Amino acid sequence: MSTLTHPSTAEEPARARRRVLRGPLWLLARQHRAVLLAAAAALVVGSVWIAHQRGALLDQAHAAGWPATSVDDLDGAVRMRLSDDFTNIATYVGYLPALLGVFLGASLLSADRESGTARLVTTQSLPRSRWLLWKLGMAGVVVTVTAVVLGALLTWYWHAARPFVALDWLDGTIFDTTGPVLLAKALFTTSLGIAVGALTRRAVSAMTLTFFGTYAFEVLFDYVKPRLGTPRRVAFPLEGNQPAVLDGSVQVDQWIGTASGKLYGWGTCVSDASPERCRADKGIVNSVWDYFGYDQMAGLQWTAAGIMVVGSALLLTLAVWRTRRQAF
Repeated sequence: MSTLTHPSTAEEPARARRRVLRGPLWLLARQHRAVLLAAAAALVVGSVWIAHQRGALLDQAHAAGWPATSVDDLDGAVRMRLSDDFTNIATYVGYLPALLGVFLGASLLSADRESGTARLVTTQSLPRSRWLLWKLGMAGVVVTVTAVVLGALLTWYWHAARPFVALDWLDGTIFDTTGPVLLAKALFTTSLGIAVGALTRRAVSAMTLTFFGTYAFEVLFDYVKPRLGTPRRVAFPLEGNQPAVLDGSVQVDQWIGTASGKLYGWGTCVSDASPERCRADKGIVNSVWDYFGYDQMAGLQWTAAGIMVVGSALLLTLAVWRTRRQAF
C-alpha cells in the first residue's frame, strides 16, 4: 500500500521577505542608519519639545497677568524664566548645522572612498554620476526635512516668546535659528563637510576639518551679519526718552551730535571735569543711534540665506568635480 507523503514545510524554499527599500536606497539607509535615526529622533523630540514649551510659555504668561499687564510690569523672575526657556531651546537647535556637517556631510563621500564601498558600487551596479546623485540627494532630503520643520516650529515659538526674550534678534541664538537661516546654514555646513570629505578621502580627517571649518564660518558669519543691510539713523534729545521707532530694534552704533548734525563719539566729554560744560561748548544736544528695525529682520535673514545657498552650490560643485576626477 502506498503512503501519500507531503514535503515538510521546512524543506520548502523560504520565501525572501520583501524589502520596503531596495537598490541604492536600501544601501544608503544601511550605510547611514545611525545618522538617519539620530536625525529622526532630533526631529520628533525637538518638535514635541518646542510645541510643549511654547504652550507652557503662554500658560505662564497668562497666569502672570499678561497681556492685561504689560511685560515690563510682570515679575522679573517670570520674565527671566520665560526668556531662558526659549534661549535654551534655540541654543540646542543652533547646534544642528554643525552636527549635520560633521556627522553627515564629512563622512558622506570620504567613508565610501576609505572603505572601498564607492569602488564596489560603481563597478558592479551603478555609474559613478548616479551614485553621487543618490548620495547627495539623500543628504539633501535629511538636511532639508530636519531643518525646515525645526526652524518653522522655532520661528512659531519665537513669535510668541519675543516680548519676553532679553536677547536682541540679531544675536545668533535667534537670527540663526529662525526663518530661512537654519536651513541655509545646515545646507552650507553639510556641503562644506561633503567638499572636505571629497578632498581628504578620510572620514576622521574630514570630520575634524569640518568641525574647525564650521567654527570659523560661525565667527565669520557673526561679523558679516550686521553688514548685510543698511542701518537706519535716528537722533533724539540727549536727556530725552527713546523714540518709539527704537522698540524692538537692534543698536548697531551710537553717537552724540549737534543740532546741525555733526557727530562725536559717544564717550566724548565723559572724562572731562565738567561734562555738561564740555557738551555745551561743542553744541552737543542729541543722542544718535544707528539701528536695525525689527521689520528689517526678515530681509537680513533672506539675504544671509541666499548667500549661504550660493556657497553651498559652489561647495557641492567642487565636491562633484573632485570626486569625478579621482580614481576609486
